[in-house]
Amino acid sequence: MTDRHDVIIVGGGIVGLATARALTQSRPGLDVIVLEKESKVGDHQTGNNSGVLHSGLYYKPGSLKARLCVEGRQRMVQFCEDENLPMRMTGKLVIATQSDELPALDELERRGNANGLKGLTRIGPDGIKDHEPHAVGMQALHVPEVGVADFAAVARRLADNLDGAVRVRSPVTRISEDDGGVVVETPQGIDRASILINCAGLHSDRVAAMAGLDTPVRIVPFRGEYHLLTEVAAPLVKELIYPVPDPRFPFLGVHFTRRVNDTVEVGPNAVLALGREHYRNRSANWSDVWETVRYPGFLRLASHHWRTGSTEMWRSRSRRLYARSAQRLVPEIRAEHFTAGGAGVRAQAVSADGKLVDDFSVVEGPSSIHVLNAPSPAATASLAIGDHIAAMAEARAEHHRRP
Repeated sequence: MTDRHDVIIVGGGIVGLATARALTQSRPGLDVIVLEKESKVGDHQTGNNSGVLHSGLYYKPGSLKARLCVEGRQRMVQFCEDENLPMRMTGKLVIATQSDELPALDELERRGNANGLKGLTRIGPDGIKDHEPHAVGMQALHVPEVGVADFAAVARRLADNLDGAVRVRSPVTRISEDDGGVVVETPQGIDRASILINCAGLHSDRVAAMAGLDTPVRIVPFRGEYHLLTEVAAPLVKELIYPVPDPRFPFLGVHFTRRVNDTVEVGPNAVLALGREHYRNRSANWSDVWETVRYPGFLRLASHHWRTGSTEMWRSRSRRLYARSAQRLVPEIRAEHFTAGGAGVRAQAVSADGKLVDDFSVVEGPSSIHVLNAPSPAATASLAIGDHIAAMAEARAEHHRRP
């Protein structure tokens, strides 16, 4: 079977589906197909995260993350309201528990204001108690433009609205170029299109390599493990409570999230995953591990941050240590308040010099566009990311139409 399309999108996560939506809305009648290797959409990063609608507080002003997160959050809130999907705006606290965290809190406040966040407020211990009676800290930022949503439900609705343009159980096995376009092979047949858009998340660098792109980064998978608070402990948390993150890393630290189903999650940590799909109950993929440890960028990263990595690994193995991290924010928490939650795997791009890529990264090939780094807040920003990629595709098409 050989099918001809205008656009092939690889990856049926929330970014790939949002991109398909943006393309079909901007150009009705455009033939777009989304190829998803799993049996359902949103099965990886989209469906295995904390469900937080991020505000745009953390990101460098002027970056893609900052712009697309702020715009995307507003769009996502409206989408959930229009589609009657689970969502609520909650606000959150980012708490400095010791004096050496105050400069980083200052920087977050500066970034939040520069990124146009509304209602951002600096508060002291009494203000912290007003919002979260069981939390403690020296100072905090109250961030009202934060919420929670069900991103897996969003992905399913996006797919439903695409009216048959999503093909599941279609892992890409080969990509080649043909007559100015692309040829994509899957076990279900061959698809041709003028352009390929790679939104493959955990496998985005592999898809890019299949398409002939010499990628400047590799995906290094980090697993984030969550615990749930028991019914006895859940009332200790009203909404969302975060620590001040380590500015060296894109991870936000162990925090508390009251989700749309009213359960309270604690986490995640950030440990090297033993495979790109190494969730809590899955076996290690030693081929993936070998690929990671051979990558010079990972070796340079590990050599600089092995102490932090070791701490994360010990915390992963010890509920007591995990609870100690949580107690910095809510001292009444105890290890016996935890039950096992889920886990997600973050597709983190790492450059050859060992740096964690901080911003979203979208690069172009001869007949392709590749999303090479889109971890959190990609779910929040997904509708805006989709518009951004669709505009890139339209600009290429316009260039080719010119005489």
